[in-house]
Amino acid sequence: MSQSRPVQVIAVSGGKGGVGKSNISVNLSIALAQLRRRVVLMDADLGLANIDVLLGLSPQYTLADVLAGERSLQEVLMTGPGGIKIVPAASGVQRMAELSAQEHAGLISAFSDLSDQVDILVIDTAAGISDTVLSFVRAANETLVVVCDEPSSITDAYALIKLLNKEYDLQRFRVVANMTRTSAEGQQMFSKLNTVCERFLDVTLQYVGQIPFDESVRKAVQRRQALLEFAPNCKASQALRELANKVDAWPLPSAPTGRLEFFVERLLQAAVSEY
Repeated sequence: MSQSRPVQVIAVSGGKGGVGKSNISVNLSIALAQLRRRVVLMDADLGLANIDVLLGLSPQYTLADVLAGERSLQEVLMTGPGGIKIVPAASGVQRMAELSAQEHAGLISAFSDLSDQVDILVIDTAAGISDTVLSFVRAANETLVVVCDEPSSITDAYALIKLLNKEYDLQRFRVVANMTRTSAEGQQMFSKLNTVCERFLDVTLQYVGQIPFDESVRKAVQRRQALLEFAPNCKASQALRELANKVDAWPLPSAPTGRLEFFVERLLQAAVSEY
């Protein structure tokens, strides 16, 4: 286990629904896989598991089966577009706070076995700022906050960042603007969020770009296909590949805490402290 490599763990969050973070999670994962990274995408939206719906997949098993000791993580993983691996969501993960010592050890061991086969773990968190969302974000190395041009989007993103900063001392967040009409609009959204964060919080926000509004996104969702496969050359797909190039250049966490078993350890600690 001591030989396992650092893994980049990225939580994609938004503070509210409707900002398009699941779409970004899916297509960012595929774009990273196109850069020859081994990517696992975890659907952490426990109430409304939607990655399988977005991609037209029917999971046979979920993380709940791993927790119950009935399936290995390898058996639960599904292969998605572009060769990404997907951990389907499980309502059973809400039990994370109540795991027995044996289940706790089993889950850490399941993920550490996986760490030799993954470079990047992308976590698609639920909407809002529930305890589960906070647990996943706190355990990750990087937080990618998705905003869009709706009045409540900036407010909700700020609420998420404020809570993570004040309660858990998280200080660095990456921000992507989604469904923008112009490049200036993305910058304006970021400036609005950054101004209020600088005034009231001790945080550093980094703007990592924008994904333009694109009719192909809706069509891909209707077809239950990933955008990068449905319309690889559309504007939004191009922007997602640019985002993947930036994400791929983010520094890896320094060992040993960057290893996947430490991510699970932090996740479980966060879940227990919230409980």
